[in-house]
Amino acid sequence: MTDLGYARHCDEVVRQTDLLRAVLVDADLAAKVPTCPEWTLGHLARHVGGAHRWVEAIVRTKASEAVPEDQVPDFAGPGDAEPAALDAWLEEGARKAVDALRTAGPDAEVWSWNGDNSTAFWARRMAHETVVHRADAAIAAGIVFEVDPDVASDTIDEWLEIVAWMQSTGTDEQVKELRRGAGRSLHLHATDVPGAEWLIEFGEDGFTWRRGHEKAAVALRGPLTDVLQVFYRRLPADSDRVEVLGAAQLLDFWLERSSFG
Repeated sequence: MTDLGYARHCDEVVRQTDLLRAVLVDADLAAKVPTCPEWTLGHLARHVGGAHRWVEAIVRTKASEAVPEDQVPDFAGPGDAEPAALDAWLEEGARKAVDALRTAGPDAEVWSWNGDNSTAFWARRMAHETVVHRADAAIAAGIVFEVDPDVASDTIDEWLEIVAWMQSTGTDEQVKELRRGAGRSLHLHATDVPGAEWLIEFGEDGFTWRRGHEKAAVALRGPLTDVLQVFYRRLPADSDRVEVLGAAQLLDFWLERSSFG
């Protein structure tokens, strides 16, 4: 697996936020976000910035339970009519979250929603949360989304780990349905990054996954960034930027059920 490590995850929270801010600086904040239909770009910015502030509060206070949003300082942020203030708020929130994470170190015990009660979980989660919402912003703004290969690979790894955790809890009905794919497999193959390949195997008790190049019932092939976007449902699987070989319905089956929350 690709886990980038705590220091890099902290760095990426700031870097990905800066890249997101660059998308938003000249954008229409009232523009709809096609991949998050209920949001405008302004809503997306406040979602990301609010998440950073929420995690900062969890880490700074070493919370043992979820921190209510109304107890997070400046959680909502400024409105769309104040783009400069919104930009500064985004920058400040990422920096404060990372300052808290770096001060605490990777092994501090804090509350999380998935049982990994460590600051390392939150550094990684906020890095990839910001990556994926930067993709949303780029799509809404009509610009190309790019991400470093090691970050993209780690984002896919983390998503598989999250869905596997949801499977282990047995509480998500859609994820529980993945066991109906028993006996089949799904292969992800990045065509532009050596070694960026994953195999997902469906069994009667659910799915397992590992890195590797193996024949599967269906393969999703394309540039790593585009494979990532399909896997996160930010790009349709029938896009001409990727290739689906084999049982396309199995890929659809996975995409429809691999979710959390």
